[in-house]
Amino acid sequence: MNVVFVSPHFPHTYWNFCDRLRKNGATVLGIGDAPYSEIEENLKKSLTEYYRVDNLEDYDKMFRAIAFLSFKYGKIDWLESNNEYWLESDARLRTDFNISTGVQCGQIDFIKEKHLMKLKYRENNIPTARQHEVSTLEAARAFISEVGYPVIVKPDVGVGATNTYKLEDDAALEGFYRKLPSQPYVMEEFIEGDICSYDAILDSRCEPLFESMTVWPPSIMDIVNKQLDLSYYTAAEMPPQLRELGRRTVKAFAVKSRFVHLEFFRLKKERKNLGGVGDFVALEVNMRPAGGYTPDMMNYAHSTDVYQVWADMVCADKIIHPVKDEHHYCAYASRRDCYTYIHSHGDIMEKYGDSIVMQEEMPEMNWPQMGRWMYTAKAKTLEDTLEFIRYVQAK
Repeated sequence: MNVVFVSPHFPHTYWNFCDRLRKNGATVLGIGDAPYSEIEENLKKSLTEYYRVDNLEDYDKMFRAIAFLSFKYGKIDWLESNNEYWLESDARLRTDFNISTGVQCGQIDFIKEKHLMKLKYRENNIPTARQHEVSTLEAARAFISEVGYPVIVKPDVGVGATNTYKLEDDAALEGFYRKLPSQPYVMEEFIEGDICSYDAILDSRCEPLFESMTVWPPSIMDIVNKQLDLSYYTAAEMPPQLRELGRRTVKAFAVKSRFVHLEFFRLKKERKNLGGVGDFVALEVNMRPAGGYTPDMMNYAHSTDVYQVWADMVCADKIIHPVKDEHHYCAYASRRDCYTYIHSHGDIMEKYGDSIVMQEEMPEMNWPQMGRWMYTAKAKTLEDTLEFIRYVQAK
């Protein structure tokens, strides 16, 4: 089996996907923009061949890379990056090279454009916040007259909370329109609640081989825009309602043979036409793994190996390697240079050293979202999880 993995060196933990594919007997062919001398040894050992291009956004060069690898190794059976940024390019390459085991060009819009996601939710009776495609100020005022302030504005196509804003009143609305971005934006009613993700690895029948829930802070947008500390956790178990909604959503989007990250609000207040306190409301779909070290947190929380489960799905469309049935919480807590914290690094390691499973300085490009210094620990209960986060981030 010939598998092309695009940009296998970023995030740097993605070498694990390639490693598990190799262990399953696949021929793993990497295409990236980093010099071969700069990629990690673990990745080098996982690849049959690495083809470097100067710019992964240059489609002609990507096409030539696939053509070369196809000529040398035969037909490509699978192509994937597991990275939001390259989803469209991945789909185009699959279509051009008749690689049928993934999303094609004609299917990409509904998983990239937020206004089209809303159509899928509504068609399948999945509760979701009301949305308006940003056009004129008058149209925005009409939408706000229905949903009220505050509203959220964000790019129709975008990753995370970049260039996302909360508009509290008419002054903020008018200010947004004075500097209206050239790219398409959407406006949504504000939902008060935690963000809970349904993370899953799906087989070719849209059935989950693995499922997990991670609980995120209510506003990633504020964390980015106001440079707040980030904390979140992977839960030991998943509420039945989220499991049911997650499975319905992947069927609605006809998602198959993918690692997905679907985001839902868990309501803190009753919301007319959406649900009561504790109910789940769809936010958006992401057809790739959760960002950062979240896949590793899933491993620690569920005593499993999601990289192996994904590779088993690719190579056999089922789990080949059995997984344990042990469940914990796994928490991520970050710190920034701009704050003074009560507890030193030494204090944290002395108190939680036996529970900490990862600790390092994050890559600089991740500091705005993820913080500079991160601590990740396993815990038995939710109370222990929250106490760990409080201790690390106490100021």
